[in-house]
Amino acid sequence: MENVGFIGLGIMGRPMARNLLKAGYPLVVYDLNPAPVAELVAAGAAAGTSCADVAARADVIITMLPNSPDVRQAVLGPGGVLEGAAPGAVVVDMSSIAPLASREIATVLAERDVAMLDAPVSGGEPKAIEGTLAIMVGGPEPVFERVKGILSHMGASVTRVGEIGSGNVAKLANQIIVGLNIAAVGEAMVLATKAGVDPAKVFQAIRGGLAGSTVLEAKMPLVLARNFKPGFRIELHVKDLANAVETAASLGVPSPLSAEVLRIMRVLQQSGHAREDHGGLVQYYEQLADVQVKAH
Repeated sequence: MENVGFIGLGIMGRPMARNLLKAGYPLVVYDLNPAPVAELVAAGAAAGTSCADVAARADVIITMLPNSPDVRQAVLGPGGVLEGAAPGAVVVDMSSIAPLASREIATVLAERDVAMLDAPVSGGEPKAIEGTLAIMVGGPEPVFERVKGILSHMGASVTRVGEIGSGNVAKLANQIIVGLNIAAVGEAMVLATKAGVDPAKVFQAIRGGLAGSTVLEAKMPLVLARNFKPGFRIELHVKDLANAVETAASLGVPSPLSAEVLRIMRVLQQSGHAREDHGGLVQYYEQLADVQVKAH
């Protein structure tokens, strides 16, 4: 059983690391915030003193960080993974970052005989806790096969999409579909509410038809309960959609719906909702229509 390092113990990283502990992997962890480190140490992990220290004590190093600059700093910066990783080690970046950044980081690591996979996830905090995330992986197939067993303790599905960067392309596609679906749910339910129809009953009426979706099932009960505690923060979805729109533009691909949902999310981000769950996007429509979606 390989030694695993885990860097980044936020909303997602902490339960993901805990699932690796439950599976019996020797785990060394690091985060700038000491609280989740202490929590994982109490559960049986070892504490690393830096990203380089984690890498020096692990065969497989997992990073779960907010965005491209954070991953670049943690892996390639002073005191980073590259300083500690031995030849033959594998870096698995499970953050959601720009595909080009994944490829650039992988190229630098390869010069030191350190392999890399990009393996972003979907499912939010509930599925991170359950260990049932969808994991989309880019990178060499032999490296994927080496770490697939580790990833399977964090995800219900672990799929190699292609070469390095393709995991994050899949994640961008995922985030477009999720973001637009959340916007559609919000728009539809505000319409129902404004028309005087109980949105809870509309939810029950449509969930078994073609409009039914994982997003509808996950987010509508929370909207009805006015529960916008973050499973996935609006500010992080803004980051993902911005990466999607930028990547689409670089490839000459139109993305008008993504751009509009990004604009809506940015309005919410700038009006005090940045750290709320992305299901809270409904509040944009509610404010304009002067109604609140809740069970009658």
